[in-house]
Amino acid sequence: MPVVVAVVVTFNPDHDIAGLLGALAAQCDQVLIVDNGSSAERLSRIQGAAAAVGAELLPLGHNRGIAAAQNAGIARARELGASQVLLSDHDSLPAPGMVRRLLSAFDAAERVAAVGPLPEEDREGGDQLVYVCRRWKPGRATPAELRADRLEVAFLIASGCLVSMEALSEVGAMDESLFIDHVDLEWGLRARRAGYRLLVVPAARLHHSLGDDVVMLPGRSQPVHVHGPVRNYYLARNTILLVRRHALMPWRWRVRYVYWLAKYAAFNALLPDRGKERRRMLRRGIRDGLRRRSGALAAQD
Repeated sequence: MPVVVAVVVTFNPDHDIAGLLGALAAQCDQVLIVDNGSSAERLSRIQGAAAAVGAELLPLGHNRGIAAAQNAGIARARELGASQVLLSDHDSLPAPGMVRRLLSAFDAAERVAAVGPLPEEDREGGDQLVYVCRRWKPGRATPAELRADRLEVAFLIASGCLVSMEALSEVGAMDESLFIDHVDLEWGLRARRAGYRLLVVPAARLHHSLGDDVVMLPGRSQPVHVHGPVRNYYLARNTILLVRRHALMPWRWRVRYVYWLAKYAAFNALLPDRGKERRRMLRRGIRDGLRRRSGALAAQD
């Protein structure tokens, strides 16, 4: 029988996570919370929510990044005998039966590394974040594709993703040098290079919040996610770092990601909100990417 351990990464959640922990406890064998340096007040609230459902709390003491927090949770899940680990952000909420539906898609004969749900943003202008392989890039799945029972994808959004421990042993851990942003993309590229498949089960649903805000641009059907200046830095830097890893990404995808980064930088540089800081962080992210600098931003000050 499969043993599923949920790993929830928290960082100063601004809402009560009791509902998330309760939903995970009802569907998983064990729930682990890896706290990435929340304030004392918020950590106390997390401890209370964890105790209410019997979840285990692993406080890291400071923000080590999403990849390091996931790796800490995965290591503990392995000690607990997990066959699969369910990754979750603190701002996600699985629908009833999500884990059961994800488990049904695993097939050892097909070398499935991970299975994800259909992530839906629970706000106006929300988006369905499923990316399939296209000739020039990972592209959004069409409504017709999302009607399939199972859909092979280019990579999986980390939150709600059910990952095989066997695949983690072969593919390796999350890349902590990226700190945050593109961590799930990078691992997915490595898994596919190792001959594994990544699947989405559209009937499995996850409510998820991504980014600080969304805006709709004229002539564009999909919303544009707006992050803060620090995330501007990581997205710009890590895009360049991944593009330079020729063995991971097809050359057409590398070209397209360079084009995407140019649009992303231009759009965010023109935003009036914290515009000067955004432009500074974008310049720094591009510079550090070209210099192959990685890790936490604070460590480079």
